Amino acid sequence: MKRLWVATALALCLALPAFAQMYKWVDQNGRVQYSDKPPPTNIKSERLRNPQSAPSAPAPSEAKGAAKDAAKAKPLTLMEQDQAFRKRQQDAAKAEQEAEQKQTQSRAREENCKRAKLAVAQFQSGGRQMRVNEKGEREYLDEKQIAQEAERARQDAAAACN
Repeated sequence: MKRLWVATALALCLALPAFAQMYKWVDQNGRVQYSDKPPPTNIKSERLRNPQSAPSAPAPSEAKGAAKDAAKAKPLTLMEQDQAFRKRQQDAAKAEQEAEQKQTQSRAREENCKRAKLAVAQFQSGGRQMRVNEKGEREYLDEKQIAQEAERARQDAAAACN
């Protein structure tokens, strides 16, 4: 356990210079100096690396868009965060509901197509065909009625399966 703490502390100490500001300048002797501390004010220096947390300066052409982005980049209040969260939840629920509705419609179309194909197959199989009339009695179809019903079943299948 003690080794783990020592290893963690060592890793953190080694990672700290990665976040430091780096400067480059030429000293009075003409030698190039690199440091994480700023040079004296009378010497011209060049910044090599900005800290990771500092925002970069926008280009002049992006000045107009930067004002809008700055407004968006402000930290949100708790109420704004809550509103944004609720909006995301509502959007997700709406998208899920639409996907479920599309899936239900797709299943219904597949089922209708299957039924229509079965009706066509029934008429193509031959044999005696019948239907039930308004009184609940069976009526057997003659050849002309079978042909009409078969054509109607084909049209229904074409409409349902497209």
